[in-house]
Formats: sequence, structure tokens, C-alpha cells
Amino acid sequence: MGSTRASSARVGSTRVGGTPAGGTRVRGAEPYWPPAGLLGRVDEANRRVLLGLGHGVAYPAGQITIREADTSDFALLLIGGTVKATARAQDGREALLAVRMAGDLVGELAGIDGQPRIATVTACGRVLARYILRSELLECTKQHPAIGLAVSASVVAKLRTATGRIVDFTGCDVLGRLARILHHLAVTYRRPGRNDAQLPLTQPEMATLVGAAESSVHKALRALRESGAIVTGYRRITILDLDHLARIAAAAGPTGSPGISPNT
Repeated sequence: MGSTRASSARVGSTRVGGTPAGGTRVRGAEPYWPPAGLLGRVDEANRRVLLGLGHGVAYPAGQITIREADTSDFALLLIGGTVKATARAQDGREALLAVRMAGDLVGELAGIDGQPRIATVTACGRVLARYILRSELLECTKQHPAIGLAVSASVVAKLRTATGRIVDFTGCDVLGRLARILHHLAVTYRRPGRNDAQLPLTQPEMATLVGAAESSVHKALRALRESGAIVTGYRRITILDLDHLARIAAAAGPTGSPGISPNT
């Protein structure tokens, strides 16, 4: 498996019922797994099967867990923390492709087809996961059809998101693209009943995800802050009002800022 596996800290059993492994846990309640992630797509019995696969690993902040073009074939089931998927453009710049959080399966393409990696996955803060070999993942999907369907549905959802982003970005200004991405991430990973969300992203990372110059994203973030939709901090963007952000995203167009007004 190369240096990636050797650099991760193996743990005997990743604890999922409390912190820190259950990073989405609320005291007195079971961990929350977003419906978009693999763990949120299966019932309790199949969730226990998934959480029993492979072995537990812990990665420190900044650790590369999967490297682009590598021929390793394991997948990571995220139990706690956040990772980012990036790829190198032809000009050498790093492009942020996606953000994944607890409950998501990452590296599943190579875990299914055994082909070289198409992206690098890096831990954003401490990450706990289940390290699952390709052979074990494939056997699991054969033995448990519902899990196989959930894995397929998860892959399809990611493809739909990538396709939708291309459509949304066509003819849309930077503010609109930023608002739509922030809204999508917040809706995907927020807890039910909440109208706010926190995303562990830097401004340079948002610039690559939006596909715009960092200076343009800085201006768009300032406009969103002034409208009351978000606040920003060190490696953090907090959505204060998801409904207001949705209105901004819907109003944005190709001619520049839609003239967003403060949220009242």
C-alpha cells in the first residue's frame, strides 16, 4: 500500500459512539450521519457491517491519505473529521475538487475498479476512518446487496453534483458560483433542523473550488459577509442563514453582483 498506509496511525478499534471518532455526536444521542454519505444511506444493521470493515486509522491535520496517480486500491470510510480532494492541473496549480466529511466513503473508485487514483485526499484537521481493502469492500457489496446499492447511489450522487456544478457555473458570476457551492455543502452536511453550518475551508481552497482568482473570491466573500449570510474565520466559513444564502445563489447571474441586500 506504500507510504500512505505506513504513515497513518493504526488503532485497534475506532470508537464511533462518542468523541472524537463520532465527531458529529451530540451528548446523549447517536452520531449523526448525513443522508448524502454512505453511512447515512443504510440502515442500522448495514451500518454496523460497514463500521466493522477494515481497521481503524487516524490521520493528523495535513496528512495525505490518498495520493493522485497512486496504484493503491483501498477506500476510507470517514468516521470523524473532514478531508479535501485535490488534483493537479496541467499548469501545476492545485484544484480543489470536493470536500468530504464524516459518513462519506472516499477513494471508492480505485476501491472498485483498481485503477490509479484520480485525486489526492488530504486531512483537514484530525481524521478518523476505517481503512478498507478493495477485496473486502467488493466482498461486502456481494454479501450485502443493500450496501452495494448504497455505494452505487453515493457514487452517482457525487457524479450528479459534479455535473450540476458545470451547469450552474455556465454564465454565472463568481458570487453566484461561491454562493451555490457554499449552499450545497451546507445543505449536505448540516444537522437536521439547523439553518446554519460550519465549513473548514480557506479562501484559497474556495477559490480553486469555485474556479476563480483568489482576489475575486475575497470580494464575493466580503459581499456575503456584509449581507449577513456568512462569517469567516481562520480556515473556517460559517453559514449564518442558509435561506438567505439560497436567495443570493438563486439571484446571481452572469452580469456581476445581483446587488444583495442585508438580511433582515
